[in-house]
Amino acid sequence: MVRKDNPNTREEKDLSDFQLILEVYKERGYDKGVMGIYMRLLRKGIRMNHKKIRRLMRKYGLNCPIRKANPYRRMAKAMQTSAVADNLVKREFKEHGPRKILLTDITYIPYNNVFCYLSTIKDPFTNEILSHKLSESLEVQFVLDTVDHLIKHHGASLESKTMIHSDQGSHYTSISFRKLVSDYGLIQSMSRRGNCWDNAPQESFFGHMKQEVSKYQSEWRSFEEVKERIDDWIEYYNNERYQKQLGMMAPSEYYIYYQTGQYPSDLLWTT
Repeated sequence: MVRKDNPNTREEKDLSDFQLILEVYKERGYDKGVMGIYMRLLRKGIRMNHKKIRRLMRKYGLNCPIRKANPYRRMAKAMQTSAVADNLVKREFKEHGPRKILLTDITYIPYNNVFCYLSTIKDPFTNEILSHKLSESLEVQFVLDTVDHLIKHHGASLESKTMIHSDQGSHYTSISFRKLVSDYGLIQSMSRRGNCWDNAPQESFFGHMKQEVSKYQSEWRSFEEVKERIDDWIEYYNNERYQKQLGMMAPSEYYIYYQTGQYPSDLLWTT
């Protein structure tokens, strides 16, 4: 006779495993999908396959919010001017190594019935956000400040042929932006008109960010509260948000690994 497992034992095991899932899901206060949970469990020495994680999330009603589209695309198209650079990147986001291609963009963040605006610069090879600035207005200065911050903190790792790629919005076609980029020795590249895929990794970043901070949006009453949360999430994203395509490392870990060949200490047991 085949002996069946005790239903109570199976239920207790499911509940115990779900508590592990729930614990990592809540870490740092940001929601995570199945892959994010899997990688975070793995970093803790816990192996739980994707099907089981998905089954237990469904069983106990743990869901992630749906990502929303980036509204900045419409604004960029509306503000297009004639000073457009060629598309030199040509979607070769990862072919040239770190700090060779940089992507930049702007997005809206709603709070308390108004908007603020986030400018970022991303290295698509490592997925790191190298610079970001939040602004209460769309004046071009906060975009210039994003570039200044990039050079101040990462200028030594850039090369004379490093390209900075954007859409055709008026911030990036402005005289002040084009001059600043040239003065810093960077090469300017732009997406083709109306083609979001030419800057896809940056668009993807905004989508993930908005999904994961959305549950805090109703609590924001001031620009300072938004800034504190965005600063915290980007720090979390760079250093603790593990990505399968980066060998289950966070972006900053992957950059160090690429430069030194050294895995993070808590990943060594899996290699």
